[in-house]
Amino acid sequence: MAESIITARDLTKEYNGKLRALDRVTVEVARGEWLAIMGPSGSGKTTLLEILGCLSRPSAGIYRFGGTPLGDFGEADLARLRGRDIGFIFQAFNLLPRLSLAENVQLPLVYQRVPRPERRARALEALARVSLEHRARHRPSHVSGGERQRAAIARALVTRPTLLLGDEPTGNLDSDTGREILELLAGIHREGATVVVVTHDASIAERAGRKLRIRDGRIEDDSGGGG
Repeated sequence: MAESIITARDLTKEYNGKLRALDRVTVEVARGEWLAIMGPSGSGKTTLLEILGCLSRPSAGIYRFGGTPLGDFGEADLARLRGRDIGFIFQAFNLLPRLSLAENVQLPLVYQRVPRPERRARALEALARVSLEHRARHRPSHVSGGERQRAAIARALVTRPTLLLGDEPTGNLDSDTGREILELLAGIHREGATVVVVTHDASIAERAGRKLRIRDGRIEDDSGGGG
């Protein structure tokens, strides 16, 4: 059995002590797995992804990353973990408009204080990985939506993360461009990455090795996918 990268037990998330976004969710993710998290709007999908990505803390429950319990981690510890081990892909791309694609991709390395020459080299390497090195000097407004999302994926990959998380990575794209991003994610997964994606896109869910369905903050179904 593959080693687990994520072990979460009875995760609960409450807001203002009343609204329960997650209700005792238990999930385990193996290294190299591709998991699609699905469910209706407001079901708790994004809340779960934020906890798994150490962007939010659970109100109750236990979360272990790579076998390490994170309950006693301070904010600085969590920030270092995110910067070192977790890459994020967002629906809205979250690229800074005044920076070139290469400069956007370098940003996570700036926060890690990686020297400038190495930052540049790794950014170009990440852009080449998503077939975008020829757009390195372009600003986000000068490229297509699909190219902006590919740049966002390159930014997520530039730190060489252990875990890649996506929140509706094809949600703002047309169907043809969405298929391109799907193939890119599939290639990254084949290279050995662990991928966890929140999605409404049935094509992503079918390609994932496993589907987790959430409703009203609880797991409704946990089943295999198309591999």
